[in-house]
Amino acid sequence: MSETSNRKPLTHARQVAAAKPEAKTYHLNAGDGLFLEVIPSGSKRWRYRYTHDGKRKLLSMGVYPAVGLVEAKNLRDQANVLVAQGLDPSEIRQTEKASAKLSSENTFQVIAKEWQEQQTDKSESTRAKSEWLLSFAIDAFGSRPIDKITPPMVLMACRKEEAKGHHETAHRIKSKCSQVFRYAVATGRLERDPTPDLRGALKTPVVQHRAAITDIRSIPELLRDIDQYQGDINTISALRLAPLVFIRPGELRGALWADIDLEVGEWVYTPPKTRNQTQVQLIVPLARQAILILRELYQVNGHTPYVFFSLAARKHKIMSENTVNQALRRMGYDQDEMCGHGFRALAKTTLKERLKYSEELTELQLGHRIKNIHGNAYDRASFLDERKEMMQAWADYLDKIKAK
Repeated sequence: MSETSNRKPLTHARQVAAAKPEAKTYHLNAGDGLFLEVIPSGSKRWRYRYTHDGKRKLLSMGVYPAVGLVEAKNLRDQANVLVAQGLDPSEIRQTEKASAKLSSENTFQVIAKEWQEQQTDKSESTRAKSEWLLSFAIDAFGSRPIDKITPPMVLMACRKEEAKGHHETAHRIKSKCSQVFRYAVATGRLERDPTPDLRGALKTPVVQHRAAITDIRSIPELLRDIDQYQGDINTISALRLAPLVFIRPGELRGALWADIDLEVGEWVYTPPKTRNQTQVQLIVPLARQAILILRELYQVNGHTPYVFFSLAARKHKIMSENTVNQALRRMGYDQDEMCGHGFRALAKTTLKERLKYSEELTELQLGHRIKNIHGNAYDRASFLDERKEMMQAWADYLDKIKAK
């Protein structure tokens, strides 16, 4: 229980410093509702007593010496103005604290992390790229409340990369920020995405196609180099399968045995790229050559869910996304000549130009969305018999040119 002291009112800072603790808590009056509370432990706290709506209330004004006499009196004077206006200083402080807490919970960095945690259906490499792109924005304005971020702030973060000549990266940073902003809009923490205001503000990147061998004269040598490659069975199998199935590299290394029927000769899965959009599955007819490779690999990895199981992988236990590209480099193919994604371009070009298959069949097998004459998108089983014939003819053709 505190006691009110009969000591003189506080008028000088030295009186505050000289106040000594006693057996019981006591108060030193500083005027107009302000007093210093001195407790037996030696701590000294400023308190402000006022009346609002007929009720006596008490508000903390800070701890001495962090808050001195002059500052405490200034805080009291501000509170007295609020009381005179019919406002409750305690309620206003609580509102300000709640607002500050909300701002700290709604920073760009916090919401970006929350958005990333929702992307569980994306591949490991896709999530890693998102995290990398968002790191530029987080470094620039991550600690700011998301509703206080302006288009010029986003532009400045993008232009740092643009100044280095990384025009594509600059555009991708803006695009990734837009995804976070739209998520904030959807969850009620932002009114609008500011990035559309940046339209035309960044330099247009020069489109660079992924490196791919499409010259028919170079393909046989590539296939022979693959056959002669020495290394881990996962790498060897991926290199041999890539030209036969020509799917995206991430889809190849993420293959699951559950999606592959070696008896029927089909691999059916939903590409991560379209999983959130169309939910359309891709059917990859497996030629005899592809089935043989997979049967050999099953003898090694069949005890796991993953076709390209890797014990060394720290997280998802599948072959690294750089494995195929690194193998191509070791074979002497530089990054401007051939990459894992290049097997798609190789197949697309050769199937149409050399084997004379229609664009419909090749595009369907590449997993691209195309429409029929009625404007409807083809489903996963469209022209399946023809595609099976095409995939076997393609595998036989590769064997033929490789043997020359």
